[in-house]
Amino acid sequence: MNLFDQYDLDGLELPNRIVMAPMTRSRAVEGNVPNPLAATYYQQRASAGLLITEASQVSPQGVGYVRTPGIHSAAQVAGWKRVTDAVHQAGGRIYLQLWHVGRVSHPDFHGGELPVAPSALPVEGEAFTHEGRKKIVTPRALRRDEIPGIVEQFEKGAENAKAAGFDGVELHGANGYLLDQFLRDGSNQRTDEYGGSIANRARFPLEVTDAVIRVWGAARVGYRISPHMTMASMSDSAPKETFTYLTKELNARKLGYLHLMEPLGGLLPPARAEDRLGPLLRTLFHQTLMVNGGYDAQTGNRVIESREADLVAYGVPFVANPDLPERFRVHAPLSAPDFATFYAGEDRGYVDYPPLSSQSG
Repeated sequence: MNLFDQYDLDGLELPNRIVMAPMTRSRAVEGNVPNPLAATYYQQRASAGLLITEASQVSPQGVGYVRTPGIHSAAQVAGWKRVTDAVHQAGGRIYLQLWHVGRVSHPDFHGGELPVAPSALPVEGEAFTHEGRKKIVTPRALRRDEIPGIVEQFEKGAENAKAAGFDGVELHGANGYLLDQFLRDGSNQRTDEYGGSIANRARFPLEVTDAVIRVWGAARVGYRISPHMTMASMSDSAPKETFTYLTKELNARKLGYLHLMEPLGGLLPPARAEDRLGPLLRTLFHQTLMVNGGYDAQTGNRVIESREADLVAYGVPFVANPDLPERFRVHAPLSAPDFATFYAGEDRGYVDYPPLSSQSG
């Protein structure tokens, strides 16, 4: 087996095992509607076995960055429908990533109101607002009676994703955002049924998962985790036990896939071999395991051949190489990304990277 083998994702046939990872590009237009150029951007990359969109907030409360798309208004659904139509026309398959940033935000996004979190704990880091970088403020703890409403926001976001023509959805349970904040004890110090034990801390993420499954069915839902991520003051006193519990619960629901961020290198420091959870989670999760974190063609093939994972997600390489699978296949050099245009530039650094076919001769 290798990256170029077909893969059956619970009935969704993927032509290869190369996935485009979700990547924020900060190009949404007024109303956090996907940029019209997004249809071109994703269509250009439709040769991936599966595309996962940039994170898309399920409500205005979930916003934490400038110009990020949402999935909670009619205009946003229409904007995403143009994207899915373009991708499907090109023969691709595309999932939407559902997102709520929780405490990784700023009052500027919320009419002066504090961002929300499991607990009112200080957060290191900066928010990227319309007025530039500002220090993240201490959030307010969500009231018990507010939590069901956020579960409903995710469920409605899942319904909107279906209306927009997506093939499935991924829950953003990684990178220190709201689902991750509830799960890990460094960010969750609640004393009600949503805090304390691992089972209690996992309650909200699993309620969200169950709500989204009601819309899509388990086979069309993925869940992304980042056990080693420490930015934005994230930590857990027993990550192996915490993520083992969550993985077992997701497996019991027969979730379509688990998306594990466990850096080999790349832009993130590699996880120490003794800390890696991939081999353990592989034995606990019996559906599709997707991995992400600094892979290249060689290491991606290796993880598929060894059956440590079923799919490999690539982020930065897809930014500058819209035809990444073909470049991997013919061992062509990769174009270098322009980091200055990752989160700005409109068409520049977004839809203007040329495919390999235009560079020959």
